[in-house]
Parts: sequence; C-alpha cells; structure tokens
Amino acid sequence: MELIIQFAYTGSVMVTEDNVQDLLLAADMLNVVEIVQTCSNFLSEHLCPENCINIWQFTNTYFCSELRHRAHNYIVHHFTEVVCQDEFLQFSVQELTDILERDDLNVKKESTVFEAILRWISHLPEEREGHIAVLLSKVRLALSSEEYIKNTVMSNKLVSNNSECLEIANDAMQTISHMVKKNVMESNLSYRFTRPRLSDAVLVAIGGWSGFVPRDDIEVYDVRADCWINMTNNLMHPRAYHGAVFLNEYVYCVGGFDGVEHFNTVHRFDLSTHTWHEAAPMHCRRCYVSVTVLNGCIFAMGGFDGQTRLRTAERYRPETNQWSLIAPMLEQRSDASCTTLHSKIYICGGFNGNQCLETAEYYNPDTNQWTMITPMNSRRSGIGVIAYVDHVYAVGGFNGNNFLKSAEAYNPQTNAWHAASSMLTPRSNFGIEVIDDLLFVVGGIIGATATYKVEYYDVTMNVWFEACRLKIFRSTLSCCVVPRLPNMTEYTFPRDRLPFFHLHEVEEEEEPVDTF
Repeated sequence: MELIIQFAYTGSVMVTEDNVQDLLLAADMLNVVEIVQTCSNFLSEHLCPENCINIWQFTNTYFCSELRHRAHNYIVHHFTEVVCQDEFLQFSVQELTDILERDDLNVKKESTVFEAILRWISHLPEEREGHIAVLLSKVRLALSSEEYIKNTVMSNKLVSNNSECLEIANDAMQTISHMVKKNVMESNLSYRFTRPRLSDAVLVAIGGWSGFVPRDDIEVYDVRADCWINMTNNLMHPRAYHGAVFLNEYVYCVGGFDGVEHFNTVHRFDLSTHTWHEAAPMHCRRCYVSVTVLNGCIFAMGGFDGQTRLRTAERYRPETNQWSLIAPMLEQRSDASCTTLHSKIYICGGFNGNQCLETAEYYNPDTNQWTMITPMNSRRSGIGVIAYVDHVYAVGGFNGNNFLKSAEAYNPQTNAWHAASSMLTPRSNFGIEVIDDLLFVVGGIIGATATYKVEYYDVTMNVWFEACRLKIFRSTLSCCVVPRLPNMTEYTFPRDRLPFFHLHEVEEEEEPVDTF
C-alpha cells in the first residue's frame, strides 16, 4: 500500500522481483491501471523457464489477459526447458493435458512429450498414475519410430500395465506400418498420431534463376510438416544471385541480378503486414553477394558489379537506414558465402575472376580488420557456408571442373578444417540454412540443370536425408530462417488440410533442363 500511495504523489513506483506480485494484486484491487500495466510489463520482460508457470498460474487470481497470454506462449515455445524445472511438477492434469495437445507445442521430438509425462507422474505417482492413458493419447506417437515405441514406450511399466495405453501404442505402430507400406499417410493429418506440431520458425527461399529467367517467387518450408508453401507476396522485382537475411522482424533482400541490371537495391518484407518496402541502397552494385547479420547490422561483402569482382564490404544499420563501407576483404570474392560465428564474420571460397578459391577469412567488427584462416581442402565457388554446432561448415560448390557434394567443417579453436559427411547430390549456388538443429541445402545447380532437390544434414547422426522438394526448380536463390512470428500460422500449412505425410522420396522425377 505504501508504494501505491507513493505512486499517487510522485507518479512513479519501484518494481522489483520481490514486490511485483503483491504490488500487482493491490493495484488490481484498487484499479490503479498504470501500476497494473507496469507490473505486467515487468513480469513479461522477466519470463524465464524457472518462473513462467508460476506467473501463468498467478494470473488466475486477477484479470490480466495480455500477461497470461505471454506466459502461456512462453511455456509452449520453451517447453523443452520448462519441463526440467520444479514448477513443471505443479501442473494440474488438466493444465498439462491442455498444453500437450496444442499444435504449437514447440518440441522437435515426441519423445520429449512422453518423457515429460513420466517426470510429472513420478512426482506424485499414487495420485497421477491413473492419468497415464489420457496423457499418452496427447503424444503424437506415429511421428516417432517403431523402435522407440516398442523399446521405450511399450516397455515402460506404466504403459505395459495399462490396457488402454497398450492399445494406443499398438494403434500408433499400425499407423507407422501403414505409412511405410504406402509411402504416405492417406488419411487426414488431423489424425491424432500423425499430426505434426507447428514449428516456431520457418525457412524462406527467395528468388533465383529458373527456366531461363530470374524469379520473384517465394516459398516457405514448414520443417515439422516437411512441406513447401507458396507465398502470395512475391519480390518487388525478380532477381537472382542476391542475399537474404532476417533481422528485426523483416526479411531483407540485398543486391542481385535480373539478367540485365546488377542491383545495389535493398528491399525488406514486413511479415506482419505482408508488404515490401525499399530500404537504402548499397554503395556498390553487387550480384553473387555474400550477406549475413551481426550485432543487429547487415553486412554485404564482395560480389560482382558487372565489371569487377569486388573486395569491398559494407554494413547496414536499420535504425538509421544507412550503409557505410567497412574494411575491404583481403581477396576479391564473388560467388562466395559467409556466416557469423562467435561475433565474427567468416567468408569462404568464391571466384576472383581467374579461379575458384579455397581461401577463407574472418572479419572482427571490434577492430574493423580481416584475417586469413587456414584454406579449405577444396576450391569452392557457388559454395554454401553456415555456422553449425560451433563450426563453420563449407558445403558443395564448383571447383572449376566439377560440382561438389563434399563438405568440410572449420574449428576456430584449432584453425583447422576437417572433412564432414558429403551431400547426397553435388550442387552449387544453392540456399543454405540451419533450422530445428538441422542443416538444410535448397535447390541449386546440378551440372547443366537447376534443381528442385532439398536435403538436410543431422550432425548427431552424421547423415544427410532428402526433404520435400521445392515447388519451383531454381538455382542462385537465397534462404533465411524466420523465427517466432506472432502470425506464424500464416506461414505454415494448415494442419487440417495437409494431404499426406512424406516418409520416403517417391520415384525419381526427371530434372528440367535450365541454363540457370
């Protein structure tokens, strides 16, 4: 009460973690709207895995819909971390059931859900063991493997001693068997075992060269459903050989080439309003440009301006909408690729006008200096470079004679490259990104053709797998990952309308000939 009286005289109040809940309750009771909002904002800003459930349950005692919504979303989006906290054990069975059945529960594997159920039950086994069947029915078991269901789920005593649970597990096994035999799931994916969760991020593939022309098409990949969706909001201008990055809720498309003009233009897409806007142009025209994000800025390096392969590099600050030149690279590089790791920018390979390059260098923004690192084991132009599990991965490309499927990884601690598992298909000039802890390569050039093909690398298994193909065959495209949009469902396929679930690639289709 003293703080509320203080607010009445001074118009301000000191909110801390120790007083925020008591202060909010008092302010809510006295209808002091300003303090209620201040406390609500404070709690929203301090949400973490350790307190989000407590804050969400706290909102049951008073009306604060915005805070309740934010806390609940935090639980759903950070479920993997939340289940490890003691607060998780305080959920009621109804609260836990409601969360587990949500499409937007952010789990990469359904084993996370099953193990969370077991942990919750083990806290009060006598009271909670009777809920196992209801909770198990919320696990989308057919998204797991038959081996996991048989060896982990069905072997668990809670499941094996419960006839209803065994029926659920056997139904899931039969569903998987049917899917394997038919290659697809013929029934609607609203079926409880096979309905994929929504991802909290999507992979966006922008522009590129296809069918003798540059494209303005944008496709979005729903990683949990293994499905590409056409976006209706195409580029402002068709282009290829450009760069694309996501920064501060915008997708930026940088530089490129349309068959006639080499661009210095930059456009950004607002994913909430579905509108494109022009940003400040770069100092240099750049196609075959390398683009990345570091410290809230966009960096564009190298490329080709129509006459010269470039060493120059520049930085874009979105708050001022201005580009400024930074130190030039140590080598001319077009058709290179770059990434950010440990607050440095790494750029690898490319073409200098005479030969494909095996060299690589990094930029330190604190000193505005470039430094050479150990060269790659192969020359690579049209390369894909991405930071993945604390290494810089260099994938595919063209060495002057052949298209490559090999990959190698750079360890900054040892300044050394080591061979990584090779792609399934050799390619250059493709999109590359990491989403859901998987490294994706998208489209590209294969010999004399552009391709639909997409594949991903799982470092935990050291294996590449085929993914759903693009709808449009394309090369010289660019990709970026867009995370946690409030309207994410607009960029994922509606779960009730997904026609089938891919398990295996069907018969090989002939690749269309293209001059990329």
